[in-house]
Amino acid sequence: MSVPLQQMLRVGAYVAKQHLMGVRRYPLVLMLEPLFRCNLACSGCGKIDYPDEILNQRLSVEDCLGAVEECGAPVVSIAGGEPLLHKELHLVVEGIVRRRKFVYLCTNALLMEKKLDLYEPGPFFTWSVHLDGGREEHDRSVCQDGVFERAVEAIGQAKARGFRVNINCTLFNQAAPDKVARFFDDVMAMGVNGITVSPGYAYERAPDQAHFLNRRRTKELFRDIFRLGRGKRWSFSQSGLFLDYLAGNQSYRCTPWGNPTRNYFGWQRPCYLLGEGYAKSFRELMEETDWDRYGTGNYEKCADCMVHSGYEATAVTDAVKNPLKAFAVAMRGPRTEGAMAPEIALEQQRPAEFVFSRHVEDAVQRLHRAKSLAESPASAD
Repeated sequence: MSVPLQQMLRVGAYVAKQHLMGVRRYPLVLMLEPLFRCNLACSGCGKIDYPDEILNQRLSVEDCLGAVEECGAPVVSIAGGEPLLHKELHLVVEGIVRRRKFVYLCTNALLMEKKLDLYEPGPFFTWSVHLDGGREEHDRSVCQDGVFERAVEAIGQAKARGFRVNINCTLFNQAAPDKVARFFDDVMAMGVNGITVSPGYAYERAPDQAHFLNRRRTKELFRDIFRLGRGKRWSFSQSGLFLDYLAGNQSYRCTPWGNPTRNYFGWQRPCYLLGEGYAKSFRELMEETDWDRYGTGNYEKCADCMVHSGYEATAVTDAVKNPLKAFAVAMRGPRTEGAMAPEIALEQQRPAEFVFSRHVEDAVQRLHRAKSLAESPASAD
């Protein structure tokens, strides 16, 4: 089982409670980004294209735990940048686990072996190691040779110490179904607890814009992969309905508030993938964001997005409303033949807005003002 029973029960109870209380929008997973700095520069990443003034910023332990309390989601995914570059991250994880929240620490694993002693294995903590395929595919994806081998070694060390370890795999349009299937076989043989798989989001700031998947190609790719997985014991950390969606069998709209993001800028609007604005509080994010402006069919930047951070919460909501459908899909697996579900029309989507530079310039100016004030309070007046 890729998800601990305790987590399934706690998250299930949380979701049921939200529905019984009539809460229309609620968070499922907090995406916590304590920093943007990374020790890799992957070609498909749009998260690290900031000036040094921003890359040098860190959320404090108090900021991180305050966000956990403020949000209330039962699961916290710590992303970045590379989170293990944060010197006090183990204190963040310790504080979240103490609150009985489930923590997934996303890492490229380059520092993982060195940091293992700072963490305790347990049902509330999972290493989520980025591996975008076998040795050749992963090292090409992260633009550095040898990263795959170091990650695999770290996974072995973590498993030997009793940690839960997942694989976080992002696929692009170079992905070959047979190679992906062999990779899934290999990571299960390593003893990993689960696989998180998703098509890459077309980040506007990613260096490589040529290899993102469109929606049709995503569905065909996942049908081919899942067809090769028939009869195998691949253990995914995602719901059956989300996997069925990837295979083109569900017409889902995204649930951007399901995975809210907190980072240096504040609470990111509208989601983990898009930084179109920032709220000062979680409540402001939820109540004052114009959610209808985003999502496939509404906004050009969302046209090809099928990422789990936007759609897993949709699948969970669907499972709550249609438990028999969810059970049937869980039993038979994603359907890989036949007609696909109707696609969302794009004719009415609004054009993309490009606001990245404005947010960065504003943040850098605030940092410069704060530095001037600290160095010379009188002149800052």
